[in-house]
Amino acid sequence: MEIKLWKKPKNPIVIEGFPGFGLVGTIASEFLIYHLKTEQIGKIVFEDMPAMVAIHENKVVEPLGIFYDKKYNVIILHAITASTGYEWQIADILVKLVKQLNAKEVISLEGVGSSSTIEGKTQAFYYSNDKTKANKLEAIGIKPLKEGIIMGVTGALLLKKDQLKISAIFSETHSNLPDSKAAAEIIKVLDQYLGLEVDYKPLLEQAEKFEDKLRGLLSKTAEAEEISEKKKLSYVG
Repeated sequence: MEIKLWKKPKNPIVIEGFPGFGLVGTIASEFLIYHLKTEQIGKIVFEDMPAMVAIHENKVVEPLGIFYDKKYNVIILHAITASTGYEWQIADILVKLVKQLNAKEVISLEGVGSSSTIEGKTQAFYYSNDKTKANKLEAIGIKPLKEGIIMGVTGALLLKKDQLKISAIFSETHSNLPDSKAAAEIIKVLDQYLGLEVDYKPLLEQAEKFEDKLRGLLSKTAEAEEISEKKKLSYVG
C-alpha cells in the first residue's frame, strides 16, 4: 500500500469517510467533493485489493481517491471500496499521510447505531482527543459520544490517537442501508465546525439519487471482489 500525491498541501485538515454503518462517511465525503471546489491530488494504491475501477458519468472513480480544496485547505479521502480486512493498513497509511503533510487535524465521518426509538430522528455526536477542538464541537451544540462501538478504519484510527490529533463526527442511523439523512446531519455539523459554507439541504433533496449511485458502485465493487476471489480459488483448486 502506498500514497501517490501529485500535489502536497501544507498543514491541511484531513477528512476521511469510509464505507461504514449507513455508508454515512462515504455519502458525506462524496457530497463535500462535489459541493466544494475540489481537485483530485492523489490516490492510495493497494495491490492486494481487486484490480477494479468504477466509472461514473464517463469519469473514473478511484477506489481510494484523495481530493483537495485550496480555499479551506482541506483534504478529503473518499473511499468507495470496502476496507474489511485492511483497516490497520489503511489507518497506518493515513497516519503516514498526516505526518507527510503535517496535517493540523484528522476528522473522521462515521455512522453509529441509533439509540432513539423514533424513526427518522437523527442526532450527531463527537469525539476528540484535543480539548480545544472538543470545546468547539461542544459549542456547536452536539454532545460527546458516551457509548458506542466504532469499527473499520475510524476504529483503527481512534486506537492510534496518540499519533495524531483526531476528531470524529458521528451521526445516528437506524439501519445499515445508505442513509443520506444521517450524512446530511454530519455535513451540517462539519459546516459549522469548519465554516465551509456548504448547504446540507441539497443532500436531503438528492438523498435518493446519492444513495442509488453509491449502492450501485458498492454493489459492483462487491461483485468484482467476488469474481476476483473465485479466480484465486480456481488457480488453487
